[in-house]
Amino acid sequence: MKKRPSLIIDHEKIRSNMKTIVGWCTDAGIDVAGVIKGTGGLASVAIDYEACGAKWIASSRLEQLARAKAAGVKLPMMMIRVPMLSELEEMVTICDYSLQSEFTTLKAADEAAIRNGKIHNVILMADLGDLREGFFDPEELVDVAKYTEETLTGLHLAGIGTNLGCYGSVKPTADKMQQLAEYAEAVEQAIGRPLEIVSGGATSSLMPVFDKEMPGKINMLRIGALPFCGALEDLRRCYGRTEADVLYDDAFTLEAEVIEVRTKPTHPIGELGVNAFGKTPKYRDRGNRRRALLAIGGADFGDYGDILPQLEGSFVLGCSGDHTILDIEDCEEMIKVGDVIRFKLHYSAMLNLSSSENVTKYESGEIGCLL
Repeated sequence: MKKRPSLIIDHEKIRSNMKTIVGWCTDAGIDVAGVIKGTGGLASVAIDYEACGAKWIASSRLEQLARAKAAGVKLPMMMIRVPMLSELEEMVTICDYSLQSEFTTLKAADEAAIRNGKIHNVILMADLGDLREGFFDPEELVDVAKYTEETLTGLHLAGIGTNLGCYGSVKPTADKMQQLAEYAEAVEQAIGRPLEIVSGGATSSLMPVFDKEMPGKINMLRIGALPFCGALEDLRRCYGRTEADVLYDDAFTLEAEVIEVRTKPTHPIGELGVNAFGKTPKYRDRGNRRRALLAIGGADFGDYGDILPQLEGSFVLGCSGDHTILDIEDCEEMIKVGDVIRFKLHYSAMLNLSSSENVTKYESGEIGCLL
């Protein structure tokens, strides 16, 4: 018997999605760095990425990249969160590439690489307005690139990159991509050689690929959410794009068990304060309705709006830390205690569930085997 709650991981669907995405990028002259952080760094997903044509394995967590290496993945490992000074020694032994945005960290990484007998590849990040990491002044970016090229003997300047949409919600428009391309050309002029990598961002940067507006200079994207969530990923929800509708949207599925079934009012009774998360939700009074209580909660998946029940006629009313309330009044199926409800997942829920100790992971399909 399966232990629940559980996260069901379908490797055949993951690989099908990955092959399609890598194909889109290859047709545009772009290589893919396969990001595994959304899966909790599953080494099996890194193996799938390798089999499907990714050129790097990427994560923001060193321990996840170490697991992928230990599992036999031969692709270069890339650290995609700007590293802490305190982890540089470990980083240069695990990772082949890292994203960098601080001069102090670059010099310390150079020293760590030399101490460990390594030549570590760096990608300097340019902030194009999303206001997370990166050099905001293009002249500073060029100066630091030139210094890295000429002075830091333990580092190799592999390229430049950017991130858009993750903090400031800035769209990766063709204009933004052209701006990055121009920055790359300025760096190349300063160092006197071509850069190997110009990294145009993450999954949302596929939009100019779809529109055939991506400058030829951009030759790498860091892709994570789309292979796992398909059309549920933000390309549709946030940008209204439908190209990803051809992908499976249930490569990761949550299963949760029903622990109570009762008819109750839909509006709390008494003086209202705050809920388990210190919030004051708005409750709609729908009268008395039948509902199922599930043994999983926001401590596991985060926002209940990011889990989508596959039981026809049901919807999520809300959750506390360890419980989820599902309205089942309009379901034809008679739900009882012990039944299992399946959910499709948005990326943020998948990210949280993959890391939850309370959720058991089950993997299906041959790992790394091309369809």
